[in-house]
Amino acid sequence: MSRIGKQPVPVPPAVKVEIKGQQVFVQGPKGKLDFELPKRTSAKLENGSVIVTRDGEDAKAKALHGLSRALINNMVKGVHEGFVKKLEIQGVGFKAAVQGKLVNLSLGYSHPVNYPIPDQVKVTVEENTKITIEGPSKQAVGLVASEIRAFYPPEPYKGKGVRYVGEKVVRKEGKTVQ
Repeated sequence: MSRIGKQPVPVPPAVKVEIKGQQVFVQGPKGKLDFELPKRTSAKLENGSVIVTRDGEDAKAKALHGLSRALINNMVKGVHEGFVKKLEIQGVGFKAAVQGKLVNLSLGYSHPVNYPIPDQVKVTVEENTKITIEGPSKQAVGLVASEIRAFYPPEPYKGKGVRYVGEKVVRKEGKTVQ
């Protein structure tokens, strides 16, 4: 049996889980999420926890079993606590600002970069260089963070760019004049 898949997903009292066939609906203080289980798996609510089962013992069924359990666990955790990613901008004149449903980034290009903020994701900017991305969906928060970082990833010579907080950038030595 899948080591991850066989573990039950505990449901906190503030979170409501509803299972209709292959659809799993999770609602909590941070928002609502839904997920369709793969064909080889099923889920049931038992004693305040969600139990995911599978039909079959082949490798694909085992993989889908663990995946489904992990996704349901992330949904429950997301609507209860939420997920957060933090980015920082380094570089002279590089800054960010939130304008309505857009993140306006000045990253040294000849034009400002505007990134539309998706629903259920909240973006805040502090000190013009620290971006905080929050939301109930781990996938959506990670996607927004990676797309914003992709506009100007940290470069190895001066270290300028958008990076995750705590990310280490290996610096290179520039060319030397002989």
